[in-house]
Amino acid sequence: MAAPVVRGVSDGAAAAAGAETSFRRKVRGKLPAIRGTRPSVHNGQLLVSTGVPSLDHILGGGLAVGTLLLIEEDTYSTYSNLLLKYFLGEGIINGHEVFLASASDIPQKIFKDLPAPLTDEIPAQNVKPDVTEGPTSTEDTMKIAWRYQNLPKLESVSLSSARFGHYYDISKTISPDMLQSAKMHSFYLPDVIPPDGLFDPSSEMSRDYRQLLNSIQRVIHQGGFDGSNPQQKGQKNILRLGVQSLGSVLWGDDICTHERPHNVHSLTRFLYALRGLLRSSLSVCVITVPSHLIQNKAIIARVKNLSDTVVGLESFIGSERESNPLYKDYHGLFLVHKIPRLNSLISDVSDTKDLAFKLKRKMFSIERLHLPPDLSDTVSRSSKQDLAGSTKLLSSGCGSAAAGKKHLDF
Repeated sequence: MAAPVVRGVSDGAAAAAGAETSFRRKVRGKLPAIRGTRPSVHNGQLLVSTGVPSLDHILGGGLAVGTLLLIEEDTYSTYSNLLLKYFLGEGIINGHEVFLASASDIPQKIFKDLPAPLTDEIPAQNVKPDVTEGPTSTEDTMKIAWRYQNLPKLESVSLSSARFGHYYDISKTISPDMLQSAKMHSFYLPDVIPPDGLFDPSSEMSRDYRQLLNSIQRVIHQGGFDGSNPQQKGQKNILRLGVQSLGSVLWGDDICTHERPHNVHSLTRFLYALRGLLRSSLSVCVITVPSHLIQNKAIIARVKNLSDTVVGLESFIGSERESNPLYKDYHGLFLVHKIPRLNSLISDVSDTKDLAFKLKRKMFSIERLHLPPDLSDTVSRSSKQDLAGSTKLLSSGCGSAAAGKKHLDF
C-alpha cells in the first residue's frame, strides 16, 4: 500500500521545479494602502468615509472611490452645507487633498468654518512613552521565541489613522494648523476669468460648467490622481471633490427659473463628463443640488440617473412638522433615493424607510423614525389627535396598524 502523498509541504527542489501545492492563497485585486480608506466587505471597492458614521452605515460602509454622491438640498441649505463640510473635514483629517467649488460662498471661508474633530479621538502625535532609567539585565527583559527575534519592529498605527469616520464639534472650527498642513484647491466662480476660445457656442454645456470641469480635470492630472496614466508614480492619495449648489442661478443655469430652460442638457452633460473623470481616478465627489427649485421633473430624473448615490434632506424649519409632537426629537427627514450596486448593471434601491436626522453639538446622526409612546396621562386631547393624524405618514413603514386614528402601543 503506497504511502499518502502530503501535498503542500515540499522541499526546495520541488518548489524550484514549480510543484503545485494544495495550499493556495486567494489573490484579489490589490488596492492601494491609503490612509482613511478601507476595502468594502461586499464588493472589494475602496471606501472613504463621508464624515458621518451613521451615513456610512446606510451607504454600505462608506463612499466608493470613483463615485458621485448627490445631496438634494433642504429648503434653506442648512444641513446640506453641513454634510458637505463634514465630507471635506474628514478629508483634511486623513491627509486627503480637497477641492471645493462654489458660486456663492468663498471657498477659503468655508474651509475656515469646517467643524473641529473631537480631540479625544485624535491623540497627540510623536508622543514618546516614559522610560524609567536604571540598570537593566538580560534576566529582566522578556524573552520571546527565537523565530521572532530577527523580525523588524513595526510602528504602531495611531487611532486617528486607523479610525474610519470621526465625530465633530460644530460649535468649534477646525484648527489653523490642520488647515495649513492640508492641501486644498478651490474654484470660486466670480473670480474665474474664462480664457479665450474656451466657450464653444455649438456645445450644449454652459461656459461655467466647462470651466469647472477643466479645473477638476487639471487638478486630477497634475496631482497624480489619474489612475489611467501608468507613468504617474509616487505615494497614492485620495482627492475629495465638493461642489456647492450646482444647478442654481449663480452657476449661469436657468433650470431653477424656467420650466423649459434654454440649455436643458447642460447640467446632465457636465455630470456625464464628471463621472468619466471619477471612474478613472482616485477621487470621490459630493454635489449639492437645489432640486426643490428645479421645475422640470425630467431634468431631476436625468440628474439622479447620472449620480451613483442620491440622498435628500427635508428640514422641518418653517414647516408644520416643526411644531408636530411626532417629530419633536428630530430636525428633518433623511431620504435615500438611490444606493449604487457596484460591479452590476442595475442600481440598488434602499429598503431603509422612515429615516430622520437630528443635529447635536457633537453629532449629526441619522436614525430610524420611531413613534413616541403615548403613555402619559398629561397629554392633551389635541396632542393625541395630532399624533394620531401623523401616524398616517408612517403607515408604509409601521404596517397597516398605523392607519386611521388608532395609536400604536409599543
